[in-house]
Amino acid sequence: MKIIQTNEAPAAIGPYSQGITVNNLFYSSGQIPLNADGVMVEGDVKVQTHQVFKNLQAVLQAAGASLETVVKATVFIKNMDDFASINEVYGEYFHTHKPARSCVEVARLPKDSLVEIEVIALVK
Repeated sequence: MKIIQTNEAPAAIGPYSQGITVNNLFYSSGQIPLNADGVMVEGDVKVQTHQVFKNLQAVLQAAGASLETVVKATVFIKNMDDFASINEVYGEYFHTHKPARSCVEVARLPKDSLVEIEVIALVK
């Protein structure tokens, strides 16, 4: 097992890591729309989703993976009414490669964010 940590994404806000690799798989912790300094980005759900993907790209890169090697994504959203907007942004990052995905509405997310995404990816 190898713990993944990069300063290009926000530090974990609890007793966990940004991600971990086991054999040739990377498991990310859920990423919320904090910038690398740990400050919540301002804006609507689309702005927040773009920041989440920026964070995911950073931890994937640190692990030796990329969005193209993601095999599974889990999307947590605060309001299912935002599904179409989140899906639009999601499609910008996964337009040709389409990993398996789950999407669930939750009562509340850390720091009252509107979206959180975690991924599992193959390490190159």
